[in-house]
Amino acid sequence: MLELQHISKTFNPGTVNAKTALRDLSLTLHEGDFVTVIGGNGAGKSTMLNAVAGTFMVDEGKILIDGTDVTHLPEHKRAALIGRVFQDPMMGTAPTMQIEENLALAARRGQRRGLKWGVTNAEREEYHEKLKTLGLGLEDRMTAKVGLLSGGQRQALTLLMASLKRPKLLLLDEHTAALDPTTAAKVLELSDRIVEENGLTAMMITHNMTDAIRHGNRLIMMNEGKIILDIAGEEKKKLTKKDLLERFAALAGVQEETDAVLLS
Repeated sequence: MLELQHISKTFNPGTVNAKTALRDLSLTLHEGDFVTVIGGNGAGKSTMLNAVAGTFMVDEGKILIDGTDVTHLPEHKRAALIGRVFQDPMMGTAPTMQIEENLALAARRGQRRGLKWGVTNAEREEYHEKLKTLGLGLEDRMTAKVGLLSGGQRQALTLLMASLKRPKLLLLDEHTAALDPTTAAKVLELSDRIVEENGLTAMMITHNMTDAIRHGNRLIMMNEGKIILDIAGEEKKKLTKKDLLERFAALAGVQEETDAVLLS
């Protein structure tokens, strides 16, 4: 479903501020994979996600989504293939528009839009049922402005919007980092359910090792723009936080086996 073939990216090349963020990185996600990505600041996690989304072009390599070469496609041309939930609950929605209007925009993603625009009764019924599955009572507030919702409610709504058209790939960019622990746990539980029920292929960036271990069927660890660890299946299920720290220390050549090493 996703193929990254030897991609590299350097920011500010040829200057004193040159920073190589991705180094000859290759990765394949099969259909239905839910991959969690972990690594320290500057490891290349967000750069990889942004490269897939088309936020910027890579310097070298190819990016394929479901067999389609999107390497040179701009972000808006990839919109029909990708759903994304950002770290900031304020992103991914139109705060001055109603809940049902935001869902209608998501439903029309990647389509040509004319002057005639509105939410049909059939769509309204569909959105009501889908909002009900969130368990947040939003189905009774469909005409409320999204800007009035809490951070957790907005992230739940954004998840629903991102998965509405069953994208080829769902990107979760530290989407619980700005939430309190209780709300974050609920949003992660909802993420698991939406990915499973829709049979989506997903990639989730997180700084939380426990979340990385607990969620998804595969875990990738990055360091200095490369993938240094790729664990799946039964091996991932048996993984502990201590194991992860020890393996990071050994692979990255770091002696201090602490959370600070991995998450600094």
